[in-house]
Amino acid sequence: MTTQPLLIELFTEELPPKALRRLGEAFAQSIVNDLNKAKLIKADTAFESFATPRRLAVLVQDVLSQAPEQAFTEKLMPVKVGLDSEGQATPALLKKLASKGLAHLTVADLSQESDGKQDYLIAKGMAAGVSLKQHLQSIVEKAIDSLPIPKVMRYQLADGKTTVKFVRPAHGLVALHGDNIIPIHILGLEASNISHGHRFMGQTDITLNNAQSYAQQLEQDGMVIASYQKRLENIRQQLEQTATTLNLTIGQDSAVEDLLEEVTSLVEYPTVYIGQFEEKFLAVPPECLILTMRLNQKYFPLFDKHTGKLSHQFLIVSNMAVKDPHHIIEGNERVVRPRLADAEFFFNTDRKQTLASRVDQLNHIVYHNKLGTQLARVERVRALSRYIADKLGANSAEADRAAFLAKADLTSNMVGEFPELQGIIGAYYAKADGESASVAQAIADQYLVRFDQPITEHNLTSVILFIAERIETLVGIWGIGLLPTGERDPYALRRAALGIISAFDALNASGYFKYTDKLKLIDLLHTAQALFVKAGIDINPHTALEVQNFIFERLRHQLQTQHNRFVVDAVLALNPHLDEVIDRVNAVSQFTALPEASSLAAANKRIGNLLKKVEGNIPALHKEKLSEAAEITLANLIENIAPIVQSHFDKAEFTQALQHVAQTKEAVDAFFNDVMVMAEDDAIRQNRLALLNQLHQTMNLVADLSKLAQ
Repeated sequence: MTTQPLLIELFTEELPPKALRRLGEAFAQSIVNDLNKAKLIKADTAFESFATPRRLAVLVQDVLSQAPEQAFTEKLMPVKVGLDSEGQATPALLKKLASKGLAHLTVADLSQESDGKQDYLIAKGMAAGVSLKQHLQSIVEKAIDSLPIPKVMRYQLADGKTTVKFVRPAHGLVALHGDNIIPIHILGLEASNISHGHRFMGQTDITLNNAQSYAQQLEQDGMVIASYQKRLENIRQQLEQTATTLNLTIGQDSAVEDLLEEVTSLVEYPTVYIGQFEEKFLAVPPECLILTMRLNQKYFPLFDKHTGKLSHQFLIVSNMAVKDPHHIIEGNERVVRPRLADAEFFFNTDRKQTLASRVDQLNHIVYHNKLGTQLARVERVRALSRYIADKLGANSAEADRAAFLAKADLTSNMVGEFPELQGIIGAYYAKADGESASVAQAIADQYLVRFDQPITEHNLTSVILFIAERIETLVGIWGIGLLPTGERDPYALRRAALGIISAFDALNASGYFKYTDKLKLIDLLHTAQALFVKAGIDINPHTALEVQNFIFERLRHQLQTQHNRFVVDAVLALNPHLDEVIDRVNAVSQFTALPEASSLAAANKRIGNLLKKVEGNIPALHKEKLSEAAEITLANLIENIAPIVQSHFDKAEFTQALQHVAQTKEAVDAFFNDVMVMAEDDAIRQNRLALLNQLHQTMNLVADLSKLAQ
């Protein structure tokens, strides 16, 4: 059978840029999947998706016009229903065959098979494969219906009567198999071989030679780069080359990639031009200028290659390629100038008032109607910051000051205009007011997603505020019942939990948990809960424990991507100090590699099951009443090893603790081989359970080893 490329293009009005790549990929993948299901292509057939601001398209190679014959087996109905007493077809069978397109079959063509309960009539044979011409309509309709459309539009067709739904009004449809038009009808459009070029350059209507020539003709004749990825790389290359000629760089942060995606979705034939603004604006914090250029104008700011400082030049990605671009450049410069002037005005106006003098204004901003104002929240974060600072041996006054000023920039003009600058602009204002470097840094760092940087005396205040702010959020929002559900997490509680985990990891790695009175997560949560209760806020009394479980569950998901899930479960089953989790997981992972591990894990599970059956408290061990050699040996071993294991555990030397636990294997095996634990004599039974209880406690200091038994 011969094959030819298949092209489907839907030409529309401007599609939503943030969804364009996803729409193009989904459109192509749906069509390819259904062609494969219909056996019109092979599973590994090559295809290419296209997406521009005004079109979605897919080119699929090697598509059959008619699928090959397919073997079929059709279970029809019970024999007693399909055949009469003389073995002839009943009206019910004839109707069934007709409905299945099998009216040409006779009773002699059917076979009988039993399902174990009764016999059924079965039709088997070869069926003609589907026709591309007949099947393509439903394939494209399904692709359109299943698109992940952010918001559907309803619009009226040219007949003035028919209303259709799509993401944007569609004005053209191409369906080509090789050079043949497949006559399908979509959204009131008849398929043709005519595509459309750039809105202002190239040919408006382009008659396609065939499906394969689509991308080349669009680019050469229509001034349209149809491939999303090719267009993106074209823009990237132009940006980097132009920046290099200026001895500057566009930067490498994630915002550059996000903007690159966005401008790729806004242009069909990208051309990069250089713009600039007055150097006086560089006196404004660069974050303000960068944000307004990227967010509002879709420009690429340029930076010094060596210092990283913002330049007064920027790059424009235009949808027009012209010989003399000065009008385009001047127009863009004219547009950006008032935005930068606004930023300059807001910055200078804000600085006339100190950050500290703004704090009282937070009393007029509601944080949540059940949790009070932002000022009330600030007081809670201050109390938590002091508590954390005391536990870490940090400067409590610095931590309190950072928490006091942390939200003050919410009342500034700059944050009012650019909410994304919360914390960042506050840090600038704090520095200008003469606040300490650590306080200013803490204000800037409070909105980090994770605290991954090493902790030193210079950013200790930052991590304190980072933890306090998230603890207050988690306890407050959780406490009034606004828990995350499914994909919904409007208060970003999952992100807050992961942030706390990262901060505890950073503190642990930097040695800040060497104090005897260490910072404990559950105590911190109870302290936060008490602050809400003291303020008269009606909060779930179990909030602290529930939030701890929530944080540990987030940690479980995170760890199980890197470690054996049984190891993770064994550690988290004990609700250890948050800062110890990683070290314990690493220690247990090493323990599982020991030859003694599986036997001890099984024994530990057995011991746990025995102890669960004990009613009331387990009595103390009376060593002098032990009589069997194996139990005496085990008791002596526990007596010697338990203090050593406890000593290593107290020093957080978890690997060494488990290595000593491994030394009990032979004695434990001998005990279970030679000793009847559940003896008939109650005193003997209780004493042996007491011995096992001591062993169980020693074995499970680092983790619940029974979780390792598989």
